[in-house]
Amino acid sequence: MRTRPTLHWTPPPGLPPAGTDLQPVTEALRAGGVLVLSGAGISTESGIPAYRGEGGSLSRHTPMTYQEFTADPLARRRYWARSHLGWRTFGRALPNAGHRAVAAFARHGLLSGVITQNVDGLHQAGGSEGVVELHGSLARVRCLACENITPRHDLAVRLEEANAGFAPVAAAVNPDGDADLTDEQVAGFRVLPCAECGGVLKPDVVFFGESVPVRRIEHCRRLVQEARSLLVLGSSLTVMSGLRFVRQAAQADTRVLIVNRDPTRGDQFAHTRVGLPLGTALTSVAERLDLPLGGDMPPSAYEA
Repeated sequence: MRTRPTLHWTPPPGLPPAGTDLQPVTEALRAGGVLVLSGAGISTESGIPAYRGEGGSLSRHTPMTYQEFTADPLARRRYWARSHLGWRTFGRALPNAGHRAVAAFARHGLLSGVITQNVDGLHQAGGSEGVVELHGSLARVRCLACENITPRHDLAVRLEEANAGFAPVAAAVNPDGDADLTDEQVAGFRVLPCAECGGVLKPDVVFFGESVPVRRIEHCRRLVQEARSLLVLGSSLTVMSGLRFVRQAAQADTRVLIVNRDPTRGDQFAHTRVGLPLGTALTSVAERLDLPLGGDMPPSAYEA
């Protein structure tokens, strides 16, 4: 279950600060069999904010919970109005050097898999294949009644038609695609039901207070079990959905490497901690491995 997130994580006393030496990361990738676990920090250079750290959205924004969404029609209207506006920003986001570096590592056979906590689709847009989306994807919409899954683009078109002229100015857009709007700005927004059965529509993402599907967790556990090392990129590991895999790797004596600008909840389990921006760090590692990042990227999953 994704619990409601906290604002900050305080590292255990006595733990030294993260360094800048990328050699252990380079060596782990050169050996192959690396499983990547990524978080919001890898997408900040694409213009999508992180939850935590300097400027993180949790300082001003509380994500929607599953309980609020399913129980309160007004909460659903507020979510869909804000998410519909935020979708336009997500649709313009492009993969950055960090996403392209991960794809380059995979193309050259250095990775055993990629698990992402992000819902932005930027790993796939950057060229990665077979990405496990731990918390789902904003590119899909699920009906809570009939379980029908449809592309988010289809719903976006329907919402545009049903809410002609809806164009408020958002204070900010958050990592979950939820734009900051006031109650006055969302008043009157028309929420649409499932086109198949009339049921309640929900983005195909795991809200806070909602559990990650068991089969997905089991699949990720197998990936961790088979990996030679676990490389955490841009995740604070504050919620258990990601931390559990770091703990599993540490218990199996699998090497854990963390690249994140801020302290993480998994730092005590890491063999190596690097406190550098992801784009800079991963580009440097790719250069050391003599791997081109590539230029032409596939279109984003969110492009309309």
